[in-house]
Amino acid sequence: MLTVYGICQCDTCRKALKWLEAGDLPHRFHDLRVDGLDREQVRRWLDSGFAAQLVNRRSTTWRGLDDTQKAATGTALEDLLLAHPTLVKRPLFERDGQVLAVGFKTAELEAVL
Repeated sequence: MLTVYGICQCDTCRKALKWLEAGDLPHRFHDLRVDGLDREQVRRWLDSGFAAQLVNRRSTTWRGLDDTQKAATGTALEDLLLAHPTLVKRPLFERDGQVLAVGFKTAELEAVL
């Protein structure tokens, strides 16, 4: 089943969920603030080929980080994402442990769903 990771207050996440519902595509929503993340999941995402897209550099949380935190890689980046799950660019689409897309672009999603 498709899992959509995001936060319920995010307009883009809401648009993505409406799009999935309109297309009658089964999915479940994982709220990053409520449900959190685990290290294995974050590591899998960073290894997925989507690492460059994974961090939301436009977020309020990102702007509040110091330069050392912004330069984090490897385990330090995992720790940062675990401590601040809202740094994950939203929505993130995953099926069977594989990241399909980061962000909501209908053409990209249609190609992978």
